[in-house]
Amino acid sequence: MNRSFNNLIIDENTSLAQALEHMDKVRHKLLNVSNSEGKFAGLITIGDIQRAIISGNSLQSPVKNFIREDLVVAKTDDNKEEIKELMLKLRTEFMPVIDSQNNLVNILFWEDIIPSKFKSFTPLNIPVVIMAGGFGTRLRPLTYIIPKPLLPYGNKSILENIIEKFLDYSCNQFWLSVNYKAEMIKFYLDNLHDKRFTFELFTEDQPQGTAGSLSLLRGKINSPFFVSNCDILIDQDYAAIYEYHKKAKNELTVVVSVKNYRIPYGTIESGENGELLAIKEKPDLPFMINCGMYILEPHLLEEIPQNTFFHLTDLIEKIKQRGGRVGVFPISEKSMIDIGEWELYMQLLNKSHSAQSTTV
Repeated sequence: MNRSFNNLIIDENTSLAQALEHMDKVRHKLLNVSNSEGKFAGLITIGDIQRAIISGNSLQSPVKNFIREDLVVAKTDDNKEEIKELMLKLRTEFMPVIDSQNNLVNILFWEDIIPSKFKSFTPLNIPVVIMAGGFGTRLRPLTYIIPKPLLPYGNKSILENIIEKFLDYSCNQFWLSVNYKAEMIKFYLDNLHDKRFTFELFTEDQPQGTAGSLSLLRGKINSPFFVSNCDILIDQDYAAIYEYHKKAKNELTVVVSVKNYRIPYGTIESGENGELLAIKEKPDLPFMINCGMYILEPHLLEEIPQNTFFHLTDLIEKIKQRGGRVGVFPISEKSMIDIGEWELYMQLLNKSHSAQSTTV
C-alpha cells in the first residue's frame, strides 16, 4: 500500500451529519466504518446517507444503522485483476481489502489500477432554467460593471461553469431569465461558439421574485426541468437528484445542503425547578439549507401567476396547500459553492488562484 487510509475510516457511532462533514474534509463520497473493536464493519456512501435523510431519519442518527447488508469487498488473496473487474462492475471510487480477521489492510483507488480517472454520467436530456436576472447587489462594485453570471470563477465565468456541469448529463437546452445587463450575457454566450448547447433568453421587465419570471415559459417546456440560481455550483450526481424526484413522485424537489454548526460551549438541559437533566459538551447542530437548485414538473408553470412578484417559496406553499408533494434532496455542505456574497466570492477567488498557481 502506498498511502495512509486512516482518514477514510469513521466510527460506527458517527452521526449522518458528521459523516457528511468528514466526506467534505477528505473529498471522498465513500467511507469505511469500523466497529467498537476497531474491525471493519462496512461502507457508507453519500447515497446511503442521502437515502437515510430522505427517509426521515435524524441527522444525528449513527451511520451503523445504514450500512448495507449486501456489502462487497476485496479479500487479501484476491489478485489485482480480480479487484479491478470488481471495481469496474460496482463503479466504486475505492475498494477496501479485508483479511480473514476482518481487519482493513489496504485500500485500492482508481488511480492504483486504472491509468485515467473513471467518469460515468447518466444522460438526462432535460431542460435547464438559470435565474440570471438579478442585480447582484451583494457583489457590488464588481456588478456595477459585469453582471453576476459573468463574474470569473477559475478560468471561466460562473455561468459557463454552471452550464458545463449540466452538459455532463446531456442537459443541453438552456433558458435564462435575464434583466440586468441582459445584452452582455447574450453577447458572452453568442461568442462562446459552443455547439454542445442551445440557449434562449427570456426577459422580466421588472424583478418578479425567484419564480415570477417562470410564468413566461408556459407552453415552452413540456418535461421536468432543473431550475438553478446563477451564483451557485453544485458538486453532486444530478442523475441521483432526478432519480429521487421521479421515484418519489415529487412535483417539486428542493436541493438542500446539510450544514453542521458547532456550539463552542457546553449546553445545559434543565427541567422542573431548575433541575439539571443533561450537559452536552460543544454539541453539533445540523441544519438543512436551501441551495437554490430545484427540479420542477412542467404543469407548475401554469400555477405561477403572470406579471406578479412571486417566489419559489410561494410556489412551494401553494403546492403543499393543495396537497401536492414537495421533496428534499440533501447534499453535503461543501458540495455547494455559493458565490453570491462578496466575502465568499473573494475567498473562492483566492482559493482558485492558489490552486492554479500550484499547477503552473
